[in-house]
Amino acid sequence: MAFLTQSEFHQAIELLAEDMGLQRLRDKLVRLNGFVTRRAVTSASTLADQLYLLSSGLRRQAPATFAFHGVWTDMLNEKVGKEGEEKLEELAKAVNECLSDKDEIIEEKEEELKNALAVYATALKEKVGEPFAYLDMILKAVPGVAKMLREGGLPSQPISERIHAS
Repeated sequence: MAFLTQSEFHQAIELLAEDMGLQRLRDKLVRLNGFVTRRAVTSASTLADQLYLLSSGLRRQAPATFAFHGVWTDMLNEKVGKEGEEKLEELAKAVNECLSDKDEIIEEKEEELKNALAVYATALKEKVGEPFAYLDMILKAVPGVAKMLREGGLPSQPISERIHAS
């Protein structure tokens, strides 16, 4: 799995704080043992810095890492819903078919991968919006796909839709 950069992590915390409120987010992270202190935080940036350090940028299997992933997943599942989650799982299969057993992009399937990512991104953006969709896709991506997303951003639409739109 790919890891969020510090900047992307800050964006993720800011999105969560906007969505649920800064103190409510902090309280939820405390309940999930992401923090050991109950001191209030003054900004999403401060919260992100603390959580990033405690989790080593989500690289360590630590309570802070589990807490972040728990809050992120709960928020996403709430927005996507059960039916949306099933649809996204089905769309993710097309992405995974373009990856080798070592989770590397199969060269001959690169265009197919881009198309599958576009379909997935479009479905996810409809449910959660573009910023959440981008960060969630990075969180779930293997390093090669994360690099592709970082270089090109979220694919806007599948190739077939681009042809019909012309």
